[in-house]
Amino acid sequence: MSYYWFKFVHFAGFISWMAMLFYMPRLYVYHAENLDKPDFVRVVKKMERMLYHAIGWIAMAVTVFSGVMLIILNPGLMKMGYFHIKLLAGVLLICYHLWLYYYMYKFEKNECHRSGKYFRAINEGPTIIMFIILYAMLIMPNLPSN
Repeated sequence: MSYYWFKFVHFAGFISWMAMLFYMPRLYVYHAENLDKPDFVRVVKKMERMLYHAIGWIAMAVTVFSGVMLIILNPGLMKMGYFHIKLLAGVLLICYHLWLYYYMYKFEKNECHRSGKYFRAINEGPTIIMFIILYAMLIMPNLPSN
């Protein structure tokens, strides 16, 4: 029974984490396109910090912890090829998460010179990775083996 609770927590954590990964680059777009408005920049910096630390880190930690617990409770997952695709995609999301921190730090120090267009483009990354995860976990296990 605990396996299903961890699965529930894993899904909830993943949804929350993805929300942060989708919204943070959008804040960077607003930030990059309004550098000439100090009051606006001050508010956006606060929003970035709150989103990253209060939602992002917690959601990522919940997702990773519950995922590890699912593997411990069902070690057979590691024998399934499609599961390794999910793990690799998860590692890519963690890297993307840390990369967002890099830009938050640069904005905090007023050293980020990337355009809003750049952040709009990189905002597509987590969407692609999310589709890979969903395909690997929902479609691949149900495909005929021949």
